Amino acid sequence: MTQTYSYQQLYSFAKNIFIKIGCSEANAETATKVLLSADLRGVDSHGIARLTGYVRLWEVNRINANPTISIVHETPSTAVVDGDRGLGLVVAPAAMQVAINKAKNVGTGWVSVKNSNHFGIAGYHAMMALENDMIGIAMTNASALVAPTFSVERLLGTNPIAIAIPAGSEHPFVADFATTTAANGKLEILQRKNQDTPAGWVQTKDGEPSTKASEVKNGGALLPLGGDKEHGSHKGYMLGSVVDIFSAILSGANYGPWVPPFPAYIAMPENLPGEGIGHFFGAMRIDAFRPAADFKLHMDKWISRFRSAKTIKTEVRVVIPGDPERAMEIERMNNGIPLLRAVVDDLNTLGKKYELEIK
Repeated sequence: MTQTYSYQQLYSFAKNIFIKIGCSEANAETATKVLLSADLRGVDSHGIARLTGYVRLWEVNRINANPTISIVHETPSTAVVDGDRGLGLVVAPAAMQVAINKAKNVGTGWVSVKNSNHFGIAGYHAMMALENDMIGIAMTNASALVAPTFSVERLLGTNPIAIAIPAGSEHPFVADFATTTAANGKLEILQRKNQDTPAGWVQTKDGEPSTKASEVKNGGALLPLGGDKEHGSHKGYMLGSVVDIFSAILSGANYGPWVPPFPAYIAMPENLPGEGIGHFFGAMRIDAFRPAADFKLHMDKWISRFRSAKTIKTEVRVVIPGDPERAMEIERMNNGIPLLRAVVDDLNTLGKKYELEIK
């Protein structure tokens, strides 16, 4: 059962909640735009359903509502950014802008971030580069819920990667994906619906296959992309590891099993090796490689050729990464964003606490 709200209703509510916890007007606007971009694009697991989670982190002093985001080390093309424990929804766009500015000056920009928090959907940050005729890259590590291939220990996060590539008359290519078979937020949605997972998403605490959406809460683990060795889980494990290293070991953030958990009620890991959660961003100016017009002409050709690929069945077609999310954004901006009853109840409880209503 769902209830539908307009983008503006949810925007006003979320922005005012962020202001209530001490964010500046500008930071509240940025955080809200990033948060709701997930709902618009159909990534419901990372949208307004997470608002209460961010507030709870602030309530236990794990989020700084007014961070001083700073560059602590840099070269002409690289930087390390300290997020000062800020909302990742605010820290990440600031760091991505650093990468874009460096790319404007020297062709490419690469930024690793420490001392941050959960940054919403990776695609939003990667797509910031598009309006500058740049390729954007965004990734982040996350709390350990994923067992490496052959392990029962949870050592990696869902560790997403997003890459946004501009085109000409065609829409941009936007790949945004977790390095697990499914993101943890999808398990949360299935739990709210009282549904099981498909095979290959999770395992029990003893490493046995499972389809219980609550398995991670019972000590089990998410599985790397591929599910098991026979289906390529070692490749998902490697991808997640690369994200962890680029985001955290490169910046000085926490990594592996020491990444701070998103739920505020879960105790922080002991003997932390770094500071906060880590992100990694890249921006590459197209004309640092070839004339932008030429590149976009050939991206259009690439996209149109893949769209016209012969399909297995006549009722399906080859989808270009970014197509489903863009269609969903148009649909939801016009007709509203559906929220599960459990999410609505959660937001109403939060609103009552801070004397706000969704209206």
